[in-house]
Amino acid sequence: MTRTDTPLTLGILIFPGFPMACLTSCIEPLRAANEIAGKEAFRWTVVAETADPVASSAGVSFGPDTVLADLAEHDFLFFTAGPNARFDQPARANAALQRITRRKTRLGAFSGGVFPLARTGLVAGHPLSVHWCYEAAFEAEFPDIERLSTVICDEGSFVTISGATAVFDYMLTLIEEHLGGDIMAEVACWFQHPYVRSAATSQKTPAFSTAKSKDLLPKKVTQAIEHFAEHIEDPIQISDVADAIGVSARSLERSFKEATGQSPLKYYRMMRMNQARQLVLYSSTSVTEIAYMVGYSTPGAFLRIYRESFGVTPINDRRAKNSLRVKSGDALPAG
Repeated sequence: MTRTDTPLTLGILIFPGFPMACLTSCIEPLRAANEIAGKEAFRWTVVAETADPVASSAGVSFGPDTVLADLAEHDFLFFTAGPNARFDQPARANAALQRITRRKTRLGAFSGGVFPLARTGLVAGHPLSVHWCYEAAFEAEFPDIERLSTVICDEGSFVTISGATAVFDYMLTLIEEHLGGDIMAEVACWFQHPYVRSAATSQKTPAFSTAKSKDLLPKKVTQAIEHFAEHIEDPIQISDVADAIGVSARSLERSFKEATGQSPLKYYRMMRMNQARQLVLYSSTSVTEIAYMVGYSTPGAFLRIYRESFGVTPINDRRAKNSLRVKSGDALPAG
């Protein structure tokens, strides 16, 4: 445990459309820890690129305490954003970030904030935790950055966290380090947070068309899904997957239907379509290129199956997403 009379300082850099749950999951446990400890062990600052109020993804606006260009030295600065967030003035923002990192501020990101963090170019050579719902879009934009599926990646100068409850977990870890396990446990109980996940914990991912997460499926089904995930761009035959995991194709078919209610082929197709939809909604990749990236040699078949899967064409899906964005400058090209 690290005890000091100097408060640990955290900056939360918010962009238009940021996830409000991540902001509150950062601040609230620290506020409670200060109250329980009877001292200011933690201090936080809400930061934005400009002094204007910033609307969250829920439409609730927050006025920043300071602007990035004026930010004093902090222990941490966490980017909190959706995946399409960008600085309006990247050169000026990067100059401010380089200034504060020279003063030993650690940079980090909550959820989709990993995208604008990666766009700064400051994270080269460092692994980052990327939320499963953004992994395809992140890999397409940043193929050279190592992407981890753990809930938290705390390595070197960067801390990246996937999901609001994982943010809460990390704050509890900081509380334990600076105030001890008793106060950490009391804070967790205040909020009925049942346990603290370690940084090495893998993200929970949904099993499509079931009420389960993927880790609760039968072993052979999980192994097959892992093979499917490795062959999104270059589709593999179901019989080859069955051979690879040591079962017959008929046995795999039966196991899949019992566990998920659908055939392996249909499940595999839905995996490819969900990855395609990530790219449609969270990247600027053209629809034709997306079709190739998820294993379709012609856009026509891809467009038909996408519409069957989601009830809308990729172009209209992207347009609808753009219409809901808080800031028009975040819009993606329609095609």
